[in-house]
Amino acid sequence: MAPQRRGPPRTAESSGTAERRRPSSTKKDRELREAWRARLKSLGLGAALALALILIWSRLGADDGVAQVLARRGEVLEGRFIEVPCSEDYDGYRRFEGCTPRKCGRGVTDVVISREEAERIRRVAEKGFSLGGSDGGASILDLHSGALSVGKHFVNLYRFFGDKIQTIFSEEDFQLYRDVRRKVQLAITEAFGLRASALCLTKPTFFSRINSTEARTAHDEYWHAHVDKVTYGSFDYTSLLYLSDYQEDFGGGRFMFVEEGANKTVEPRAGRVSFFTSGSENLHRVEKVRWGTRYAITIAFTCNPDHGIEDPAFT
Repeated sequence: MAPQRRGPPRTAESSGTAERRRPSSTKKDRELREAWRARLKSLGLGAALALALILIWSRLGADDGVAQVLARRGEVLEGRFIEVPCSEDYDGYRRFEGCTPRKCGRGVTDVVISREEAERIRRVAEKGFSLGGSDGGASILDLHSGALSVGKHFVNLYRFFGDKIQTIFSEEDFQLYRDVRRKVQLAITEAFGLRASALCLTKPTFFSRINSTEARTAHDEYWHAHVDKVTYGSFDYTSLLYLSDYQEDFGGGRFMFVEEGANKTVEPRAGRVSFFTSGSENLHRVEKVRWGTRYAITIAFTCNPDHGIEDPAFT
């Protein structure tokens, strides 16, 4: 067997050199680990910040979903109309030729009611709400039935306040209300090609005042999506007249037609009239008011004269 060559034996000196090198290597490893920890910490903080921003964005945008603006507050629209396929909701009710929706859709106009008229009719609403108001964020005033939100309940203002009503409202107030209603009705009949005499005012038709106060009862939860024809069987055509301005008088509170893909929003503007057929082709909701106060009138119409109501009159 061939002799094996062996290296020179380790000396104390070479062993000491190795020992001296280890601390230097360990120090570099430690610095490297600390650098990685700092980097990971930085990445972690960045990720946490990004997540926080996403959560904030989603929280702020939760009411919006994905939305397309049908009518902006800054626009002055002579008339914008979008036709949509009618739902089957009307099939369960008696049909009235020349009135029951066969052409369905939604429209917005800023030229039917002037801003001056809107300001005057808002003052009528404010007179009524001065007599009460909901403990929650949504109050209603119905001049037809006399229903008024007071605390967590409703009262009949004509009975509850009696003769005092004559010191609150004037005949001019009621005449203005009637004139505004007729103008809105005419706009609807023209847009849908209806006989004006075929359309009747129906209940509930009411003023609404919405602010950011937390809801106290189910009546204050105005933001849920709903179908007017399902909620109120008499409704065939719904309209809203806005009496205050989005982003000036209040924040939030936009009206939304709920659709797959992208909701269609209407930004309130004093004097703006939004109207639509009342079936599930126009599922809708109002986003929560975040600040300020939003005033509007809901004016509803029916094709069934049995469900019609009279205009309010000064008594």
